[in-house]
Amino acid sequence: MTAKHDLAGAASRRTVDWHAIEWRKAHQNVRRLQARIVKAEQEGKAGKVQALQHLLTHSFSGRALAVKRVTENRGKRTPGVDGVVWNTPQKKAQAVQSPRQRGYQPQPLRRVYIPKSNGRWRPLGIPVMADRAMQALHLLALEPIAETWADPNSYGFRLLRSPADAIEQCFNILATRYSAVWVLEGDIRSCFDQISHEWLLAHIPMNKTILRKWLKAGFMDEDILYPTEAGTPQGGIISPVLANLALDGLEKALEDAFPKHLRQQYKLHLVRFADDFIIVCASKEVLEEPIKPLVERFLAERGLELSPEKTHITHIADGFDFLGQNIRKYNDKLLIKPSRKSVRAGLNRVRAIVKANRQATAGDLVLKLTLVLRGWANYHRHVVSKKTFQSMDCTIFKCLWAWARRRHPHKNAEWVKHKYFKTVGGCNWIFFGRVKKAKGQTQEVWLHPIAQTPIQRHTKIKAEVNPYDPAWEQYVERRLGVKMANTLRGRRTLLYLWQEQGGLCPVCNQPLTELTEWHAHHIVWRAHGGEDGTENRVLLHPNCHRQVHSQGLTVAKPRPLVRGV
Repeated sequence: MTAKHDLAGAASRRTVDWHAIEWRKAHQNVRRLQARIVKAEQEGKAGKVQALQHLLTHSFSGRALAVKRVTENRGKRTPGVDGVVWNTPQKKAQAVQSPRQRGYQPQPLRRVYIPKSNGRWRPLGIPVMADRAMQALHLLALEPIAETWADPNSYGFRLLRSPADAIEQCFNILATRYSAVWVLEGDIRSCFDQISHEWLLAHIPMNKTILRKWLKAGFMDEDILYPTEAGTPQGGIISPVLANLALDGLEKALEDAFPKHLRQQYKLHLVRFADDFIIVCASKEVLEEPIKPLVERFLAERGLELSPEKTHITHIADGFDFLGQNIRKYNDKLLIKPSRKSVRAGLNRVRAIVKANRQATAGDLVLKLTLVLRGWANYHRHVVSKKTFQSMDCTIFKCLWAWARRRHPHKNAEWVKHKYFKTVGGCNWIFFGRVKKAKGQTQEVWLHPIAQTPIQRHTKIKAEVNPYDPAWEQYVERRLGVKMANTLRGRRTLLYLWQEQGGLCPVCNQPLTELTEWHAHHIVWRAHGGEDGTENRVLLHPNCHRQVHSQGLTVAKPRPLVRGV
């Protein structure tokens, strides 16, 4: 028998049916508590904030959404040291009961290494699923406070913010002929690995006992247990927010050291994305003294220091790289282009894919390259990228031509051209192939030139936006709508369905976003004779789609809504 739960409060220990959970109510309850936390924090009511955090972290709704998050993100199939993953509804239902505060003891992290662009290795700490769920649970109560405390011009690891927002802010503060010309490029050495545990325990507004256990859990590397004396592990769900909380306040420290008239005089601005930041100023001497020492003191309190190799003071005429873009003034005109390092990394990845797929079909190679190139082009499409895109297309063509000629050494160039290249939409020499579809059918696919990616100016998010504050609800909805409309542009059917539903999943009534992903559900199942037309389809979240099928639920076609996008 399935237990009934008070979604806002503590849950019964009886059996939970994963697909019977009312996700709409769960989201509503958590969202309401988060909004109350923001309001209490803005009013300075610390005791009420703690009480609301306790209520949220002990609620059934909070635990259910925490398990849902860790079983739907990209790391859902990556186990910790215990080798356990929650990949069935039964395991997920059992896990909803597991994030208990009393007697909780986290397990050590599983240490893995991923390559960095400089040839070194970045260590990641992978928690077990139970610890991920506990972190996700406390993150629900911590993130509203983190957003309230955040520096206005901090753009990394925050909801609704992206590198494009940080780059657009760089343009805003550097573009005019009267803008500051000196830039302090700051990079924090091993930020995640060196943050002081003592500072975190003293300043992070959450359960100190659980936080201390996470920080001191240690990690397993080749079956050897190592202690953790500093840092918050990269790989933990809550780690980015902890790092942001540690670095927030730098903008306020600059404001305290430089009153408004001095900030205007020196044209002083800060832009930060995670542990990378820039400070612009009209005077090189002011950047050297007192700004750089101020930053060093601020970081030293948190156990951090600047990286001497990556921290420089640069004139805007010489240009600098930030978040994969090169920002430089040419005769008082600011141009932001993809950096050489980013272009080289993109081409190296293309070459690696082509080299690793020498025996693959042209269709399969097209699909693999499309995933990489579409993402790379979309990242850089907000800056001056057209010539860079054209140059990359030329290099990619040469790489693919060599791949095709190698496969057919005894055929002439004309034969190879007709087999692998065609004219599409007036563009010649488009690489194409065929991929297998259902029932033995094939479909022709081709590699779209990235030069066809439209250059579109990014609209920066307002610096003071807090997505957990109800006062910003309409603004947030409009931005999500614009982003999804851009994501689905070119896929007319999905865009039509998304607009018809008002951007919401009809099961849980939560937004359908690029992050949550979506499935196309047939209202009348195809097994029952349902058609593939838009009148028989709706977009659902993946978990909601599984719930509909497992429970045999009926989803009604939503009435058309007009939403401002």
